[in-house]
Amino acid sequence: MFINPGDTKQVYQQLSNNFSAIEPPVFCGLFATFARRKGFSVDIIDVPAERLSAEQAANLTVDINPMLVVMAVYGFQPSASTQNMPSAGKICRFIKELSPQTKVLITGTHPSALPERTLREEAVDFVCTKEGPHTIVQLAEALKSTADDFSKVGDLCYFDGDNVRFTDPLPLIKNFDEEMPGVAWDLLPMKKYRAHNWHCFDDPDKRMPYASIHTSLGCPYKCLFCCINSPYSGPGYSFSGPTYRMWSPQRVVQEIDFLVQNYGIRNLKIVDEMFVLNEAHVLGICDGLIELGHDLNIWAYTRIDTTKDKFLEKLRRAGFRWLAIGIESGSKHVRDGADKKFKNEKIIQVNVNQNIINVIRKIQAADIYAGCNYIFGLPDDTMETMQETLDLALEVNGEYANFYSAMAYPGSPLYIMAKQKGHPLPDDFGGPGWIGYSQHSYETLPLPTDTLSAAEVLRFRDEAFLKYFASRNYLNMVRGRFGEKTVQHIQEMAAMPRLRRKILED
Repeated sequence: MFINPGDTKQVYQQLSNNFSAIEPPVFCGLFATFARRKGFSVDIIDVPAERLSAEQAANLTVDINPMLVVMAVYGFQPSASTQNMPSAGKICRFIKELSPQTKVLITGTHPSALPERTLREEAVDFVCTKEGPHTIVQLAEALKSTADDFSKVGDLCYFDGDNVRFTDPLPLIKNFDEEMPGVAWDLLPMKKYRAHNWHCFDDPDKRMPYASIHTSLGCPYKCLFCCINSPYSGPGYSFSGPTYRMWSPQRVVQEIDFLVQNYGIRNLKIVDEMFVLNEAHVLGICDGLIELGHDLNIWAYTRIDTTKDKFLEKLRRAGFRWLAIGIESGSKHVRDGADKKFKNEKIIQVNVNQNIINVIRKIQAADIYAGCNYIFGLPDDTMETMQETLDLALEVNGEYANFYSAMAYPGSPLYIMAKQKGHPLPDDFGGPGWIGYSQHSYETLPLPTDTLSAAEVLRFRDEAFLKYFASRNYLNMVRGRFGEKTVQHIQEMAAMPRLRRKILED
């Protein structure tokens, strides 16, 4: 039994009612396919999609009485799995209270970053320290044989008597097409998934049906603030081997065609942390989708320095309507300090930011919308550099902007750095706990900088959100691109009561 945990109300507050997405649990679906191909029967409980309480999820699980429960903790956004730990932990506790003999394995980005701590603090029997699929199947085979010796199961952390034991590492999967060719869509409540509101600015009332897929796993970059490689590389990227691996373009196109033909999917998210990267991969997928001729509304991640001119025309013809770009900061000094350097950057700050603007304009000229991501409170940020970032965002004027506070997510190099510096973190004694790593929660606790408190960073971020979406220049651009209906939708979003923030109330 695979369980996708998550409490969208706790994570997003009132945004969960209409504006946030309801994401399919892609990793649960991929792992289910892998286990099926090894001969196991599987099922999935998607807690946020089904709007289940922790007690309801536990009761369903115990009623089915699976040989193994796999709690798969990944984020609603790729790097934000830690915010789902409160929900995962609560479900595990209820399962163990109802059925102490039920074996529970927890896997995902957060557990792989903090395996021993997760084992000691959560009501689980096992923690997967890396990628997952082989560990899940090997553990299921060991349980099926009724053996009590789990030492041969790779990438496992468990109690051996009173001692915590780590088993030998397993190689990463190399042949996705053969071993894990797609998601077990038949096990998911496909009618309940919903796209982000901005993803459907062309028509905000048509956000369903919706799906998301991976075309690759891992990331070749090592940004200071990102934990995405934890399941593939280890905490703080301690493993130096290659982690970036891809499904073939043919397999990806087949998967998308299946979703269109069987579930009427038009709105689609490419979950990859970095999609627009490998030329043969990107253009191969585009060529296949162009040949199929489906009317698609796809969004995917890119970088300023990987968005090549030759990609844009084919991306648009293939159905890519949105590219999400990690700009992060308006200060080159702050970007460099976060290991978010762009290739061929000029030394002079104005030239760097002008290059960013030029790339965004090329994307927009190709009739693709730009979703721009910015982070406030990176290690070298000051009030002045955060203002530079907001000024750049207003000048770029992308069709959507995400404003984040810097978080030292477990599994990121920034988490290790923050611990070494003694910065207050959500998981410290007396802190709000793992939910404090959620960007939109009441308990959120961003990372302070050397010159700014967490409250100052968060207050700036929340004010920046309101300034951007109330900007006359932005609303006029939206009116021209999408129409008055979308302008009204954005104004409704901006007019909602402010998210409650405990550290600001205090």
